[in-house]
Amino acid sequence: MTTARLTHVELDDSNLPPPTPEIEQERKVALFDLMEDNSFGLPGREDRPAPDGPYRLTLSIREKRLVFDVKTETGDPAAEFHLSLSPFRQAVKDYWQICESYFDAVKRLPPSQIEAIDMARRGIHNEGARILQERLDGKADLDIDTARRLFTLVCVLHHGG
Repeated sequence: MTTARLTHVELDDSNLPPPTPEIEQERKVALFDLMEDNSFGLPGREDRPAPDGPYRLTLSIREKRLVFDVKTETGDPAAEFHLSLSPFRQAVKDYWQICESYFDAVKRLPPSQIEAIDMARRGIHNEGARILQERLDGKADLDIDTARRLFTLVCVLHHGG
């Protein structure tokens, strides 16, 4: 088993309003998928090697910044990244708009139309994941599937904030 992975992910949403059932479902699915399969590592620095994984991650929004608090499996601090939310704003907004269309479509449209909306949703999801990978470049190494699931969690946090 690789050590470049997350074994626990927590969202600190204590300062956010309660999520809607749809947002809660997005959160549960993303967390489940993330724990099933992910790739997350910390690169070493010139002055020190990276702490060994696997890692525990807490995501939060503090002072209008997205915070990745990474700890080792034993709870020791491994890294903390504070990212501006600005680069994510449009992708998050687009993601929730298409999600609302999707949630509505599932209730009343035929499968062919639902599939078209879902394809658009995947495209926005991929764009958000790409932004996340760019923002974490040099800070954390993650594959596209991990970035997609983490982007969903960023959306969940951002929606409430």
